[in-house]
Amino acid sequence: MTTQTIESRYRVTGMDCAGCGAKIDTAVRKLPGVEEVAVAVQTGVLKVRHDGAVTDEAVLGQLRSLGYGGEPVMPATGLAPTAADPARSPRKRGGGPWWWTGKARLTALCGLALLVAYGLGALFPAVERYAFLAALAVGLIPVASRAFSAARYGTPFSIEMLMTIAAVGAVFIGAEEEAAAVVLLFLIGEMLEGVAAGRARKSIEGLAALVPKTAYVEVDGVATEVGAETLEVGATILVRPGDRVPADGDILEGAGDLDESPVTGESVPNRKTVGDPVFAGTINGASVLRVRVTASASDNTIARVVRLVEEAQESKSPTERFMDRFSKVYTPGVLVFGALVAVAPPLLFGGAWSEWIYKGLAVLLIGCPCALVISTPAAIASGLSAGARRGLLMKGGAVLETLGKITAIAFDKTGTLTAGRPVVTDVVAGTRDTSAVLSLAAALETGSSHPLAIAILARARADKITPPPAVATQAIAGEGMEGEVAGERIFLGSPQAAGRRASISSSQDAGIAAFNAEGKTVSVVVMGGEVAGYLAMRDEARPDAASGLSNLKARGIRTIMLTGDNRRTAEAVAAGLGIEPRAELLPQDKLLIVKALQAEGLVVAKVGDGINDAPALAQADVGIAMGGGTDVALETADAAVLHGRVQDIPDMIALSQGVMGNIRQNITIALGLKAVFLVTTVIGVTGLWPAILADTGATVLVTANAMRLLRWRPGR
Repeated sequence: MTTQTIESRYRVTGMDCAGCGAKIDTAVRKLPGVEEVAVAVQTGVLKVRHDGAVTDEAVLGQLRSLGYGGEPVMPATGLAPTAADPARSPRKRGGGPWWWTGKARLTALCGLALLVAYGLGALFPAVERYAFLAALAVGLIPVASRAFSAARYGTPFSIEMLMTIAAVGAVFIGAEEEAAAVVLLFLIGEMLEGVAAGRARKSIEGLAALVPKTAYVEVDGVATEVGAETLEVGATILVRPGDRVPADGDILEGAGDLDESPVTGESVPNRKTVGDPVFAGTINGASVLRVRVTASASDNTIARVVRLVEEAQESKSPTERFMDRFSKVYTPGVLVFGALVAVAPPLLFGGAWSEWIYKGLAVLLIGCPCALVISTPAAIASGLSAGARRGLLMKGGAVLETLGKITAIAFDKTGTLTAGRPVVTDVVAGTRDTSAVLSLAAALETGSSHPLAIAILARARADKITPPPAVATQAIAGEGMEGEVAGERIFLGSPQAAGRRASISSSQDAGIAAFNAEGKTVSVVVMGGEVAGYLAMRDEARPDAASGLSNLKARGIRTIMLTGDNRRTAEAVAAGLGIEPRAELLPQDKLLIVKALQAEGLVVAKVGDGINDAPALAQADVGIAMGGGTDVALETADAAVLHGRVQDIPDMIALSQGVMGNIRQNITIALGLKAVFLVTTVIGVTGLWPAILADTGATVLVTANAMRLLRWRPGR
């Protein structure tokens, strides 16, 4: 009998750095029945996969023993979490202001005790030592308790253990005042880490707060206010002027400007009309919109962003994994080096024991790995959050890191470089003027859902043409549409079919051939046995496609277009965009081309939106799905561009390179400060106070530097 695997999720409080996450991971894995543990420090989420024998109380007990709080956020079930899980739905997380957290209260109490000790020492010199010991105990006892709990559950070389050894050692050499001050500085550093971590979390929680709590659902012409989380796919909602859109959907009626800056970061409102998609959290302008809901509350744009960011932060980049391995060697190494500094000079060279023990203790504090451990994950988390707020989703640090190394990108054509739907580009008069030609074509196509019909009707609306009624309309397989308009028999179809019903002149033939050479589809209107005119249609390139591709070329990245379309259409589109075309491809052909590029030594990204792109997306070093793409593409891809802009691809690469630059800066700050203070401590220039300031200062600098990424903006 197979054992059913259960996944439980918890919100953890007080978990502010990668070291915290490592201690929690190690401790929870020791529980009997636990199969896998995933800790997302920046979002405060702990996931535990187990055989069903692990209770919430057992997990929470491990957290409490390490000094952390927590609560379950979903019932233990036999199913993997889905988008409908409460834990994954946007919700406000609890917790008061930073100055009322447990760490802040402990820091304040320790600071007060130290002030009292200074006061008592000044008034009563005989009790000075005991006053500082008492002040030290206020801060050190909780720290030491966490140190020994961490050691008990598998993390003996924690920052708390280094602090405890250094403080206790300082007491033995008569440096109680410095020990108490050092513990206070350590607590201040921890508190600042918590504030920074909270800020990073709020950047994503702020997205969830964009979705309004209520919506107006229209049933039989009556609008009723309901909870936004209850909206079902297919429901019709009213969005009033100035309201936030409560769900993803398509506009059924109305037109207006929508402020999408909360979701996309774009400052200019986007004009939307019937048939256009709208996103949850965007702000309606000055008109009333009727919208058909296309995604449930748990699977709208905002919910998907929050979910993917939480999942992404569980996936570590190669640099982050290296830093994890390095810190496991580094911390014991610091202990050994500190011990050598303390005992080697007195034993070998006759140095003073008190002096060198003091220096050895200072070395322990300088060697605290906090700044080093947080240098990479803080930057990765900030980068993921900054990208997510602008619709650039990356499924983990490894993806974020690889994007900056891309040297070739293979783009799908339809729906990626182009909008994915044809538009009428030209209307040419024959025996009737262009307005009449468009009116007659729209009359025959009214009510049709064919992509070309939708394009003709959209052009008629844009030109403010109201088509006359058509009767006895019928589709003629492989040819076109036929019907009667104002008593006249009208045909709309391919040039070949039109040629069997009317005489097409040589100039018209040349015009049609020229449009075909440009990759356009031509439909001819025949009326009374004569060519009334014709329309040319094409799936046009996205407005930003040319500039986006130009940006990539400027970065030295090779760009290739892969499409199943015919070669003539592909070459016409590619010529306008300045991209290398590969046409008439099957899904397996796209896969082989990606493999061939990789065989040339290129780091390849594949950008696509359809099921036929899934194999190539999976093969590429980074697969990127366009926002309007299928669920299969979004699931297969490593990253997603939610808002479907080609320019977002170079922006995503720029973000990756910015994050990696930030990581290099952080590691330099962390190791550089430690190296400087290590030298000054050994030669006797600095002591315990500067040592802890070096560690706390480096941690604060590294965290603040990483937080700068939260303000990242695309450099258009």
